Amino acid sequence: MSEEIKSEDKKVVSITEAAKLNKVTRQAIYVAIKLNKLKATKETTRWTINLDDLEDYCRQKYSRTKSVFGGELLFDNNKGYFSINQVAQLLSVPAQKIYYATRIGLLKAQRKGAAWVVHSDDLKEYQEKHAQKKSRRRQAS
Repeated sequence: MSEEIKSEDKKVVSITEAAKLNKVTRQAIYVAIKLNKLKATKETTRWTINLDDLEDYCRQKYSRTKSVFGGELLFDNNKGYFSINQVAQLLSVPAQKIYYATRIGLLKAQRKGAAWVVHSDDLKEYQEKHAQKKSRRRQAS
């Protein structure tokens, strides 16, 4: 209960605290303030951010998962469309490996605006081909 009282008393946070709460870097908070996307006040040398303003910013913050192209959701997982980062997470590999696979033609992806979109069928095909190569390498050694 004492924690609840403390959080009620503390209506403002520093940039460092705002970054931790929002799971972003301090630089991202500075940029949001500079672009007037996040309200903050500077008292002498320190910025303070009202918790209500931080919550408003979090609700309106840009997210790739909400990206729309041609009126449709870009990365609609229910329809089988994934971002490069989502594919990388699914396969437990770095995103650069997925970008490389698309660049050399191992993985089919479509460019929609500024984003690459991978369909689940193309992902399955890539997994099958990629898994076969790995198993062949293991048998050869």
